[in-house]
Amino acid sequence: MKQRQFKQVDVFTATAYRGNPLAVVLDGTGLDDHTMQRFARWTHLSETTFLLPPTQPQADYRVRIFTPGGELPFAGHPTLGSCHAWLDAGGIPKQSDVILQECKQGLVKIQRDSTRLAFAAPPLLQSTPSPAALAAVEAALGLEPRQVIAAQVLDNGPVWFGLLLESTELVLQLAPDHSKLKQLGVKVGVAARSRTPVARDSEPALELEVRAFAAPIGIEEDPVTGSLNASLAQWLIAEKRLPSAYVAAQGSCLDRAGRVHIRQDGAGQVWVGGDSVTCISATVLL
Repeated sequence: MKQRQFKQVDVFTATAYRGNPLAVVLDGTGLDDHTMQRFARWTHLSETTFLLPPTQPQADYRVRIFTPGGELPFAGHPTLGSCHAWLDAGGIPKQSDVILQECKQGLVKIQRDSTRLAFAAPPLLQSTPSPAALAAVEAALGLEPRQVIAAQVLDNGPVWFGLLLESTELVLQLAPDHSKLKQLGVKVGVAARSRTPVARDSEPALELEVRAFAAPIGIEEDPVTGSLNASLAQWLIAEKRLPSAYVAAQGSCLDRAGRVHIRQDGAGQVWVGGDSVTCISATVLL
């Protein structure tokens, strides 16, 4: 065991303690899978990451991402938070206009615009759920079929059962049966478009309200979820249900104020952005 640089970062917020926290071990060399997983269970955050030298020469660094329940090939808030921590610790990108992160899903491009980072959403696989699967998820969430506008299984590394609901009020009122969701083995993302988006203070108008339920990986509700917002954007923009640029809110029911900035560029690539704040800079014995 040795002392290793460590940061705890709040992601998808410009105000500390209002987003989704991430634990980042800045030097994960020499740590085995068991040690990484045990530490991720100990932090008990939705994700803990370990930064490593890249295996692909074009990458700036490599990241491994662990939840309390297992390793993920890719996740959004760990991508932005790990990149923020790497830069904060003095990391220098090989290219001036992009940071290239290596993870189990592959290489992920990250752009930097002033203090805000944005990652390129990975390719999305999507499919229509079976009527039986949809009915089981609706029952676990306490939903009636008429309240669900559309449903898709969304896979961009993590797999989410995505539901578009009839109102933001309904999204915020949900009280899922997390034990049933765990038995079903599905992570569920629910969203609804605001009927009258209104800009508040200096913030842009919030177009989408999002919640993420992930009992199968040990997190009943995730405060702010990059991978889910990425796949929701790819799905809903393609179906013309959302504009090509918008801001999503997540975490309202957990006293958080996560803000996810979505934009689709001229080539059709969806970018998922957000602010990050370093809350803890220290060392950890691992």
